[in-house]
Amino acid sequence: MGKLQLSIAIGDYDRNRALIDGRVQIDGVDPIFMTLTPEEMFFRAFRHQDFDISEVSFASQVVSIAQNRSKYQALPIFLSRAFRHSAIYIRTDKGIEKPEQLKGKRIGIAEYQLSANVWARAILDDEYGVKPSDIHWVRGGMNSPGRPEKIAIELPDDVKMSTAPADKSLNDLLVSGEIDGFIGPRSPKCFDEQHPSVGRLFGNTVDAASIYWRKTGIFPIMHLLGVRRELLEAHPFLAGALMKAFSASKTSAETLLADTSATKVTMPFVEDYLNEAKKLMGNNFWSYGIKGNEATINTFLDHHHRQGLSSRRVTIEELFPENAAESYSL
Repeated sequence: MGKLQLSIAIGDYDRNRALIDGRVQIDGVDPIFMTLTPEEMFFRAFRHQDFDISEVSFASQVVSIAQNRSKYQALPIFLSRAFRHSAIYIRTDKGIEKPEQLKGKRIGIAEYQLSANVWARAILDDEYGVKPSDIHWVRGGMNSPGRPEKIAIELPDDVKMSTAPADKSLNDLLVSGEIDGFIGPRSPKCFDEQHPSVGRLFGNTVDAASIYWRKTGIFPIMHLLGVRRELLEAHPFLAGALMKAFSASKTSAETLLADTSATKVTMPFVEDYLNEAKKLMGNNFWSYGIKGNEATINTFLDHHHRQGLSSRRVTIEELFPENAAESYSL
């Protein structure tokens, strides 16, 4: 019997590159890799289950589990992690000088269920007492009009949500001042173009995130790896094989990143930033697996439920298969 030929949709990140170029193999699998944007992967995976294996949104995966219609089984392979203090943008002429002043403001979001938005709301709630019900949310396309939620959601009655005009993007509304801010994983076009009245809520996002890490020990998780449930049922070895291969690929990226002979990333001061990250978070700052990530996972699951995205509080045991919770050692 030959290897399983499986379609795999993932982002083109350094931590995936050794898999994509074949330096790292997946035991028993002949992969067909597609490197796609998160928006395309998630839409196609959650709407149509286009891939055998796909990077998936943490938030949308939990929505699907709570609604008992999850087609993918998640593995604790955290392909995207980010501190989301940098995801909160404001009109600087609206009197917003600190997070608490977001109360009563109109804030744009592309989708309520985006993992980045769940984390941003969690930070605002836990650290500054700004609850989701304190803000008037305006949903729409970020840089072009219109964008549907990947999965239909029902929000609590106290969450105020309106839809952007059909002919306007959230970027348009931010430029005109019709909304007071924007939260999302991508920066709005007007911020990239250095609009004089659009900035980040946190002036120094690295300092804000570092304080948050020292207090909580949480490095937010955005994306997981999802495998079609029927595939894992038919081939139980897949979970362990994928954990092994994706971990090896990440290790390869970390080794290259630490090689100071020639910078592997097109950005100055990479070695300095890497050393600062290790001083703050330890050498294994981007870990895969459940062990050591329980607090981060449970914080997300708590807020996902509290924000009304999941009708019940999903557990870690529901989220990941048993054979992904442990691995062999020598």
